[in-house]
Amino acid sequence: MALQIGRIGIVAMLCVACASPLSRAEAFSFSEEDAKASVQSDENAQKIQELVSAPCQQRVKNRKIMTLIAEHTSDGWSTHQDRYGPMFQAINSRLRALGLRTYTQEEIRAQIAQAEIDAYFKNDPDAALAASRKLGASYILRGSITTRTGVNPTIHVNEVAVRLDFSLSTSGGSPLSDVSTHSESYAGADTLGMALTLVKEQADQLVAQLYNDYCRKAGNAN
Repeated sequence: MALQIGRIGIVAMLCVACASPLSRAEAFSFSEEDAKASVQSDENAQKIQELVSAPCQQRVKNRKIMTLIAEHTSDGWSTHQDRYGPMFQAINSRLRALGLRTYTQEEIRAQIAQAEIDAYFKNDPDAALAASRKLGASYILRGSITTRTGVNPTIHVNEVAVRLDFSLSTSGGSPLSDVSTHSESYAGADTLGMALTLVKEQADQLVAQLYNDYCRKAGNAN
């Protein structure tokens, strides 16, 4: 009996020994990925801190920014601002946290006609100038969402790509900053939801770059 138990013990130890290299390899692999993610996160945080540490004159911070967002679809531009409330808030709250002056969506809707917003996204410079003058805005932050859908030729499932572009310019149209980000996913018809997720994931970096460009260039723009 003792011999039998001894043999079972040896077999068990051999099995553990055989399994250990794989387990250690898996653990190492996960640890390595975690370490890479941590390093990347630290680098991103440092870059964001460097961007928002740019000196910004108070007279520049006191100028007001109007943010408008629209989605480019196969039928043209979808520009009703109510549709983009959560996305607007994700950007607007960060701009305000950095000390910049912005308008709420309620203030924009109270002063700007829907027809003027439509014209603005159709690249009508007069509409942009008229809209900004009504609010007294010095700058316009334009957010555009572009989506592309199709079928993956390899695995034959629906896929969608979402791209976000934010352009900051003076009310007269002089550019100050352009930032963008994109994401791809299988299936999922909720492209606006994807865009919102992407904004929330990238908002800190996007706004940090916008802020840096704004502070460096706005004083000389007009």
